[in-house]
Amino acid sequence: MLTEQRNPNSAGIDQRSTLEILEIMNNEDATVTGAVRQALPAIATAIDMITDRLRGGGRLFYVGAGTSGRLGVLDAVECVPTFSVPPEMVQGVIAGGEAALTRSVEGAEDRPEGGSNDLMARGLTVRDAVVGIAASGRTPYVVGALIYARHIGAGTVGISCNSPAPVLDAADIPIAVLVGPEILTGSTRLKAGTAQKLILNMISTTTMIKLGKVYNNLMVDVKVSNQKLADRARRIVSEVTGVSAEEAAALLHQTRNEVKPAIVMALLGVSVEEARAQLEAANGMLGAVIGQR
Repeated sequence: MLTEQRNPNSAGIDQRSTLEILEIMNNEDATVTGAVRQALPAIATAIDMITDRLRGGGRLFYVGAGTSGRLGVLDAVECVPTFSVPPEMVQGVIAGGEAALTRSVEGAEDRPEGGSNDLMARGLTVRDAVVGIAASGRTPYVVGALIYARHIGAGTVGISCNSPAPVLDAADIPIAVLVGPEILTGSTRLKAGTAQKLILNMISTTTMIKLGKVYNNLMVDVKVSNQKLADRARRIVSEVTGVSAEEAAALLHQTRNEVKPAIVMALLGVSVEEARAQLEAANGMLGAVIGQR
């Protein structure tokens, strides 16, 4: 496996100065984006499948163990404030459960039935999508989850930093991102983890763009849950409509801090109810209601 091979570029790293170690790490990290670029066609196919599933009322599950599992949970959690989706729409499933987020749960990743059981407990259906994440590509917990998901007809994606790999074989859409040996042999929290984070960023962000959660490059479905996000919501309304910050705040008060209807109200001069009705008729696509500005 590539991820278990020794990296000649970091030979003797324990004898290097601090700056030299950082230069080695930085040079190796710079190769990750190129590896991800090679996988873009497969990532795009996965995103289109996931978007179709979510648009049809399905959910997205990230499944992983250790670093891979924690990255999945992180991406899932961030979807709630960024795109105002319900927590159940995007879920992170990690071997060992919540306890594994902050400490290692030994042996949890070695049981394929653990992955299938955890998805079963969440009521996985044919409408859902499952993304299995494993740097090694052979984590039994992830393989078991993908096999179960595929068996019941859910959409499946496998992400691995090795190829060939069981995780890729178990998925409808395999994504192989070959970042090569780590500077610390086998420490896949490094380049492999970075590659996985980049891919999960792409999956969630692009899917939400396609679902109408973004207008131009603005976060128009932001969930206002703190002062920073309240300020951002006002700026977005002002940016799109040209109204003052005070007017934007007043509109957001009427919509209970929903950005899209506030924008529609400002530009089309309609009521909250009419703004929401127009957005619902357009499947939440703000551009279909107000055009591109």
